Amino acid sequence: MGLIALAAAGSVDEEGATCAAACLQSALGVQTRRLDAFPELANAYDPARKQYSSTLVLRDALARRPSDAYKLLVLTERDLFIPMLSFVYGQAQLSGPIAVLSFARLRQEFYGLPANRPLFFIRIGKETLHEIGHTMGLTHCTDRSCTMSLSTNIQQLDEKGTDYCESCAALLREASGPALNVAVLARRSGGHK
Repeated sequence: MGLIALAAAGSVDEEGATCAAACLQSALGVQTRRLDAFPELANAYDPARKQYSSTLVLRDALARRPSDAYKLLVLTERDLFIPMLSFVYGQAQLSGPIAVLSFARLRQEFYGLPANRPLFFIRIGKETLHEIGHTMGLTHCTDRSCTMSLSTNIQQLDEKGTDYCESCAALLREASGPALNVAVLARRSGGHK
């Protein structure tokens, strides 16, 4: 597996962005690189919904992906949607090079609760691996302990695990070939069936 680039769309929480990069390095043993920030997502804004179209963000990011980046993860503070859902935490091109992750609904403050930075970082890690997993060809997993399980609300996100299950880890190894750090992935997924 090659380099995974990360880029902020506008201004994002720096510790959150560092967390996303560290999660990819730790879980997959990949090299990451932060790119200069992309412009704000003004062209993706839907005034009727007061949200940003993740599909339009992906389209824009595809044109901005560096040639040496195997994958590109765009990070944003903006609340994202796709037409059929009221919101998404992120979106990715299945087996494609681009994913986007929103920090907006990962914060306790979004729900009117006091800030909880450790929980915010755990949520970032789960969703980072989830969206990059989609770019590697993984679909939603029925194992609720797997980070690839579907999360349609914050409770589901908090209940799922921080690692790939054994099956998803095997599919990742198969999809990525020898470049993926198999030892790291096997160690992290070893506890899940």
